[in-house]
Amino acid sequence: MNKLKLPALRPYVRHKYLVLLFLPAFLYYVMFHYVPIYGLQIAFKDYVFSKGIWGSEWVGLEHFRDIFGMESFWQVFRNTLIISAYKLLFGFPAPIILAILLNEIRLVFFKRIVQTVSYMPHFLSWVVIASLFIQFLSPSIGPLNAVIKWLGFDPIYFMADPKWFRTVLVVTDMWKEIGWSSIIYLAALTGINPELYEASKVDGANRYHNIRFITLPSMMPVITIMFIFAIGKLVNDDFDQVFNMYNSAVYEVGDVLSTYTYRRGLVDMEYSFATAVGLFKNVVAFTLIVITNAIVKRVNDYGLW
Repeated sequence: MNKLKLPALRPYVRHKYLVLLFLPAFLYYVMFHYVPIYGLQIAFKDYVFSKGIWGSEWVGLEHFRDIFGMESFWQVFRNTLIISAYKLLFGFPAPIILAILLNEIRLVFFKRIVQTVSYMPHFLSWVVIASLFIQFLSPSIGPLNAVIKWLGFDPIYFMADPKWFRTVLVVTDMWKEIGWSSIIYLAALTGINPELYEASKVDGANRYHNIRFITLPSMMPVITIMFIFAIGKLVNDDFDQVFNMYNSAVYEVGDVLSTYTYRRGLVDMEYSFATAVGLFKNVVAFTLIVITNAIVKRVNDYGLW
């Protein structure tokens, strides 16, 4: 038995330091992503805190029937899909465009300044960003509304107007993540063989031709993988962003699944109902990833598996 196991373990022993580097990440995923799966069973139980998970009574799919019969749930589900679709439409291509533009800049000093400035918002929490934009968009003291009033228009209540709130969410998300998200595309650009550009230059190609026929096709595997991940996030909204920026005046268009789950689960203490909502959301996300992966593999032969 030991003779059979020893060859299989030999690579791990040989690369023991790499295994040690991987160990914290492995423990993190086990502790915080796999062990909590045990608690999903309360989505099928009438969970009572004093009885515990094992002692609570099984109720089958009762909570899921409640979810699908509630108009408020479908409203937040629709809000989640609309906001995520806007972020996908405008936010997904933005870092790709930024990476290509940075790649075309020949002045290294200017390029580094642009990269540093675009990365910085990623390290700010949504609490800080929400405070900044509430002041910036304020109808009384915000500089943007000062310009609007100077032009002769009425001030806009961006944070309390349902017509503008989704735009604020999309723009702030792009501002925060565009620089950080562009890093992976810049890394993909460094892998392109410079001889391809030299050969195209000899053939008379300009920068537009280089981007269209060399840069974008070379980035396509990375773009495809990132697009599949982005589709999986269609129902996984950003709780921190929405929770810190929304208010009761924009519940109609800004309340999403994560904030709805928070209110029903932690504020109203309906743990089973909130867990059922979370499970439904994750099943939809997983299904979207599987379908998208199958489609893109048929289109361009790239995929997650």
